Amino acid sequence: MKTSIVYSSKTGNTRQLADAIAAALPESDILYIGTPCEVALAADRLFIGFWTDKGSCNSEIADFLKTVKNKQVFLFGTAGFGGDAAYFDKVLHAAKKHLDGSNTLLGSYMCQGRMPQSVRDRYVKMKASPLPIPNVDMLIENFDRAATHPDTEDLQKLKDAVAQL
Repeated sequence: MKTSIVYSSKTGNTRQLADAIAAALPESDILYIGTPCEVALAADRLFIGFWTDKGSCNSEIADFLKTVKNKQVFLFGTAGFGGDAAYFDKVLHAAKKHLDGSNTLLGSYMCQGRMPQSVRDRYVKMKASPLPIPNVDMLIENFDRAATHPDTEDLQKLKDAVAQL
């Protein structure tokens, strides 16, 4: 069975996950690894990865998901906000809505991912403003927690999920 690993990675986090998937699969099974393209659709099984944008997959992956038909699909992604399983499930549910019903969803995986320093800088400015937004300290704490992700444990959990397919 031929496999494609398709991903969009703004900060490199999702690419790390794609690389972990590639390491967990026999090299001879991999047809394509890279950003969305028509060549990837020749595979029987697609691992499709995204970064979280407004509570769902980013638009490049949303558009690609709409072109996938009659395939086995495994979704994976990263989110800067939150390390909470309920939040990840909500993001995955939103991403799945872009996937045609002819596909078989084999599984999914999400983990937290680091964000650019500019995000933390913006939070700090917000905290220093005359009218600070509520929960800004929580946003800064989340940013700091995310700084080490995806970590070795995140990558191993993904490899374990792939090995079970």
